[in-house]
Amino acid sequence: MKPNAGIVAVTIAVLIFFCGCASFTNDPSSKTQGLLEPSAAVRFSDIPVPAGFKLTPKDSYSFEATGVRVGVLRYQGKADPDQVVNFYKEQMAMCKWDLLNIIEYGQRVLNFDRETETCIVNVSAKGNAITITVSFGPKSQAPVKAKTAVKDPIK
Repeated sequence: MKPNAGIVAVTIAVLIFFCGCASFTNDPSSKTQGLLEPSAAVRFSDIPVPAGFKLTPKDSYSFEATGVRVGVLRYQGKADPDQVVNFYKEQMAMCKWDLLNIIEYGQRVLNFDRETETCIVNVSAKGNAITITVSFGPKSQAPVKAKTAVKDPIK
């Protein structure tokens, strides 16, 4: 008994369709495209870094002492710059940082603050390589106003 050519063609088409769908849905780039995950290895728990980005120690420093911390941390990795900006908008908010503004001029600069600190995230792209520079430190104190006017000694 010879198989019907139509049935064979339909069977092959169905197999190709299902095999193609299976390989498409297993493609890692098709899963949650546009989302970056936070890295588990971070220098400071409240300053997130996208997974896959590595600290460049020779271009980074940090200092921490009783209630004060200052640092410039530089990371290298590969991602879409817009994805990195979205990552910091979402993750910094979850770490209790307030977004003040975003400046885009080829590079992207995000300014954050909270009660006693400021943080600037600079995202620059060179080809498909991304450099993230995170600078943070204490806010400057508000100037103290004199209660009485100081008299000009020349007058």
